[in-house]
Amino acid sequence: MRQNPSFAMTDVGEIRRLIDRHPWVTLVGQGDDGLVASHYAVMLDDQRDDLTIVGHVGKPDDAILGLGDRELLVVVQGPHGYVTPRWYGDVPAVPTWNFVSAHLSGIPEILTPDENLRVLERLVERFEGDADDARTLYALPNDATFVERLERGTVGFRLTPTRVTAKRKLSQNKSAEVVETIVAGLSVQHPELAGEMRRAEDARGRA
Repeated sequence: MRQNPSFAMTDVGEIRRLIDRHPWVTLVGQGDDGLVASHYAVMLDDQRDDLTIVGHVGKPDDAILGLGDRELLVVVQGPHGYVTPRWYGDVPAVPTWNFVSAHLSGIPEILTPDENLRVLERLVERFEGDADDARTLYALPNDATFVERLERGTVGFRLTPTRVTAKRKLSQNKSAEVVETIVAGLSVQHPELAGEMRRAEDARGRA
């Protein structure tokens, strides 16, 4: 991802927030036959306060991606949407696309079976939520034997990125008046993106 200093996102807390809110990522690796991409959910490592993530892949994706042996690129895609030149007013303009995204690269560490089980359990708990009928990993009719067999079909990993590129392209190069017009225009179809623009504008105002 080509970086632009005006749009660079360097605050670790903001990148962690992006990962937490958008856990469905693209994993890109160099396979034996060329580039290969897979899609999985990841989480921040709850034992760390940096950008370390944990997750798992189903076999044989671990071999296809060269997990643990080769560099892995994790693409985190946040909210994004089309920006029409109508919102710029009566001036020469072309459309663009606003977005928030991060690329994390590094060679992942393969988790032990016990560590992988813990990550699997955390993933289920995270997305099941706290509803009365939430079904956790070990809830009946599942039992330990079933869960352990499930774990053997997956490979858990921990990635502490050695390279991070994060970008928040949210019309920061436009006037506050134009930003307000864009936010209003995006609010119906892309409310999360509009919220991110508001957040970026507030941060710029405090700087």
